[in-house]
This record gives sequence, structure tokens and C-alpha cells, in this order.
Amino acid sequence: MNKAKIIELPLTAYEEVHDLQKRLVSMRLSGELDRDVVILVEHPPVYTLGKRGGRENIVVSEGFLKEQGIPVVQTERGGNITWHGPGQLVAYPIVHLDEARMGVADFVGALEQVMIETLDALGVSARSDAVNRGVWVGDAKIGSVGIRVNHGVSFHGLALNVAPDLTFFSWINPCGLAVSMTTAEQELGRKVSMTAARCEMKRAFGALFSEGVVEMTLNELNGFPLALCGAGT
Repeated sequence: MNKAKIIELPLTAYEEVHDLQKRLVSMRLSGELDRDVVILVEHPPVYTLGKRGGRENIVVSEGFLKEQGIPVVQTERGGNITWHGPGQLVAYPIVHLDEARMGVADFVGALEQVMIETLDALGVSARSDAVNRGVWVGDAKIGSVGIRVNHGVSFHGLALNVAPDLTFFSWINPCGLAVSMTTAEQELGRKVSMTAARCEMKRAFGALFSEGVVEMTLNELNGFPLALCGAGT
């Protein structure tokens, strides 16, 4: 794959970044955007549902979730229910898989490898699993992948547990599985900087794209006015 543009966002609502992804996919398909784009972000707490559903895997009442102020959002990505929130590093690669001549399975494997390399740089040894996709430390899951491909262009992406509060995962069966979740902090027994995690993930994505990555803000992206409300970019 050729050089990509990488955009870092601060803590930003899931729905805003979802809308941004769809706009970037349209731009990539029309040719207005001539490079792939990777968005790095954290979200306020949110549960998202995949094409396989997931409401049946919420183990608390939706009334309880409303009391906690946590929305449940239906999406078009693959997979089942998951949680996003502070301390979890999320990456959304908008990649023209047809141009890259890459199949979906290989792309999912590449995203798993990005997480594995990020974790390795932080000091955590992790693995992928051909049966249950994502990234694992022993029998505990530390990273998830769920994508959608629109006319050959991918969106949605990966979520890596760097330092989130795992309580939120106890209110669901993550990805539809009765599985324990872990974090880089939990595995290392010490604090892990989100800044360091972002830096290492950018390096891992740089290795994925043959010409590396270049960082830019939303407003620098092809000179297109893509600023988000409250994103501070």
C-alpha cells in the first residue's frame, strides 16, 4: 500500500467520527482524496452494535445504561457488540483495498498485526487467533477488529485496550463472546501513556504502508474543510 495520511483527533464523540469516516470514504471513491487515511482517536463511553446485532449480549438493562449516560449505537461494521471509551485507542483506516490489491481477510490480519506491533513496543506480547479475530494475551482479549468495505474502500477499524476501565466490558459479552478482557496497563502492572501508545501505533501503520504515513490535521487534508464540532483541529 502507498503512503497514507494519518490524522490524530482528541476525545471525540463516536457519531461525529462515524460521519467523518463516511465523508472520507465518499472522497476516496470519487478521487477527491488520492491517498488512504488513518484516523486515531479516543471516544467518550459508547456501545456499538455490528451487523450481527448484539443487544442480546447486553447483560444489564438499557435503562441502567441510560442512567450511566452511555448510548448504544447501531453501525454497519462487521461483528457484534463492543465498547469504546477513554483509554482505548481506536484507529479507522480509510483504505482503498482494490487499489492496494488486498483482500478483506488479509487486511484484517494486517490490522491485527498493527496492534501486535504496538503492544510489543509497549512491552506486551500478544497474538492473533484465526478463529476468533482480534488480538489476545493468553486467553484474554486486548484488541478488536471490525470493518466495513464500501465499493472496495474500508472503514471502521480496530480498538486497542491501552488503559480503559474494564468495568464497561463487564456489562456486555464483548463481540458476543463470554470472554475476559485485558489492557496493556493490566498486563504490565504499571501506567501506560496514551501518547506513547499513539506514537507506537503510528509507527506500526507506517510499516503497513509501503511509503509510510504523513501526519496532518483535518483542515490540511486536501485543503478540504472537514473540521469536527468541538474536535479542536
